[in-house]
Amino acid sequence: MAGGEREERAGVPLSNLDQPIFKDAGATKRGLVDYLDAVAGRIVPELADRPLSVVRVHRGGEPFMQKNLPKYTPEWVRSVSLWAETSQRQVTYALCNDRRTLVWFANQRAIEYHPTLMRAGEWDKPTYLVMDLDPPAGETFDLAVRAAHLVREALNDAGLDGAVKTSGAKGVHVFVPIAGVAADDAAAATRAIAARAERIDPSFATTAFIREDREGKVFLDSTRAGGATVVAAYSPRLRPGTPVSFPLAWNELDGVRPGDFTLHTALERLGDADPWAETMPAPQRLPADLVEEGHGIPIARVQAMHEGKRRKRAREKEAARDKEAAGGTDPARDEKRADGGEDSGG
Repeated sequence: MAGGEREERAGVPLSNLDQPIFKDAGATKRGLVDYLDAVAGRIVPELADRPLSVVRVHRGGEPFMQKNLPKYTPEWVRSVSLWAETSQRQVTYALCNDRRTLVWFANQRAIEYHPTLMRAGEWDKPTYLVMDLDPPAGETFDLAVRAAHLVREALNDAGLDGAVKTSGAKGVHVFVPIAGVAADDAAAATRAIAARAERIDPSFATTAFIREDREGKVFLDSTRAGGATVVAAYSPRLRPGTPVSFPLAWNELDGVRPGDFTLHTALERLGDADPWAETMPAPQRLPADLVEEGHGIPIARVQAMHEGKRRKRAREKEAARDKEAAGGTDPARDEKRADGGEDSGG
């Protein structure tokens, strides 16, 4: 503003509003703040009381995932501290429980918002099952849509219902609200739903976690469970044009593209509506047979880790056999034999 004055929103001082938020964003920081402020009443309920990770971009820098709150975080930003096994340290996560906190994050150039599937203090009670549908590289969004209908068929066969949204990238997310389900049972049920959807059309969909095993099929990713995070409905994504993860009715899914919903266009499409809240079914109990089936399915990441080690050992053995078949690769030994300096048994 003129005279070096700073703007303020929800009690948060704002800065550098007219600068691009990142390369190829097609949007300024002002646009980011305006958008998130406008959807605050719709996105904050999805973030509230859930440990939050965000994807930020420092001015002129590279994107990074922020889990631990920085030291300069205002004291009014609520938080929760958790032990991180991977990094072996205590991590302080934000709880984005109000508009003020959301605007503060926007001013920090937080583009993406990834909450956990459970709320703080309820670590063994996930509120959703999530299926992330990832089409093969270079393929179209149409394949993810087709996979979403497979998942919906598997859900309906199990007496369940879900809501759907674009991921904001190239895929689709299916959310199934649940209640009174332990985390390990929820994870098992997610695996079972993926397996049942795969069985409906195995020529098109796969649960193979290892990319080279997918054979050009859509990956039904059932690993978003436990302490996993998933990008929130209405969250912008750090992609060219700044698309938005956008909720849809099932009958709208076939007629859209991810690029239809961006920082510039999503608000007009939304109007006063909140399609995520409007299309989300009531929390459901899980059928016992679905949970039981899922407990018999190996956890994809663990299975992939063991399979990766097995394949590495097999490659090493094959390389050793090839080396032996070629007569070895010890030049000094071979030269000694050629000179008659080593008994070759003759």
